[in-house]
Amino acid sequence: MDEALRTILVRCTGRDRPGITTGLLGVLADTGAHLYDMEQVVVRERLTLDLLVGITSGDDVLKDLLFHGWEHGLQLEFEVVEETSRRATKPRFVVTVIGQTLPPDALAGVTGAIAAGDGNIDRILRLSRYPVVSYEFVVVEGDVEVMRRALVAASREHGVDVAIQRESLERRAKRLVVMDVDSTLIQDEVIELLADVAGCAREVADITARAMNGELDFEASLRERVAKLAGTPAEALDEVRERLRLTPGARTFVRTLKRLGYTVAIVSGGFTAITDGLARDLGIDHAVANELEIVDGTITGRVLGDVIDRAGKADVLRRIAAAEHVPLEQTVAVGDGANDLDMLAAAGLGIAFNAKPVVRDAADTAVSVPYLDAILFLLGIRRDEVDEADASDPELVDDDLIPVPGTPPV
Repeated sequence: MDEALRTILVRCTGRDRPGITTGLLGVLADTGAHLYDMEQVVVRERLTLDLLVGITSGDDVLKDLLFHGWEHGLQLEFEVVEETSRRATKPRFVVTVIGQTLPPDALAGVTGAIAAGDGNIDRILRLSRYPVVSYEFVVVEGDVEVMRRALVAASREHGVDVAIQRESLERRAKRLVVMDVDSTLIQDEVIELLADVAGCAREVADITARAMNGELDFEASLRERVAKLAGTPAEALDEVRERLRLTPGARTFVRTLKRLGYTVAIVSGGFTAITDGLARDLGIDHAVANELEIVDGTITGRVLGDVIDRAGKADVLRRIAAAEHVPLEQTVAVGDGANDLDMLAAAGLGIAFNAKPVVRDAADTAVSVPYLDAILFLLGIRRDEVDEADASDPELVDDDLIPVPGTPPV
């Protein structure tokens, strides 16, 4: 590099309006200055534009920039910096923080955790302000394991969800999402609803409790619970379908993923009689679950074929990924129970959604807010992008679009 060439950081601030960037770039073009980098952010119509430029000692670039700023009501500051091309090669991470609210102490806890691992925050982007508040921090360098441990501690202390991921092509190129159904896509447990309609809710609940205590594995507990349904008219499934409650944000979540070209699948330890209908209603590409045997309009109390258990869910993820030609690194799995652990471990990103503690501890990250579409923020999707896409769809009628009470003003 020519010794007479200096690297200057030009910071321009002012009220945002069309033509500011064009005007400043025009000054640089007229004076023959070198442009190395630029970045712009607008907050509440206040613009900050940074330009990294190279000039020679005899150039009048700075004088011309100041005059241009004075003419157009802009404030300009200059700083001589040491230009280096090594910055782009430093490891970069993305820290996402999500909460019902994010007060200053919670954000200070998150940023302090990043600093504890020697991470340097390069950029901050607000992803959403409703139904939850979320921010994305782009972090340069740092010890990822130290940051991860500190972020987990900050998450527990302040009651917020925090995830750290390496910034890479794989993070931005996820193509397949596989979800659990009961207590994930829907708020209910189908076997419990079916047992209630069939009049054996207490007996089924007792078996479930034994399974949770480790006395039964999933397959044994499922077969024993289904046996209690023997003799129940198949019409009971219709009543269960009517009683199902989608998790808030479920339609928005699936709809947005489909718009972005994702393949979406559900896999359940429940029953195809329920999951097939959910898949049709939501436009889900793949649905895999257990099949209840029904003979002459009556549930026999048996399950046909192999049971979809913990290992089976992971196998389904792998099979769908292979069929869709998606590398496992580009898959996302979402679930809440121990039955989902293998699936979460197999995916490129495993997300525990309102999950049991053992699942939260094992997953790559956890979301504890009651909105399924909050997972979009972990994928770097902003709420305003979702809203803009929804607003442009004149046929969209959806409970997910009802304004959230208490939404803060823009």
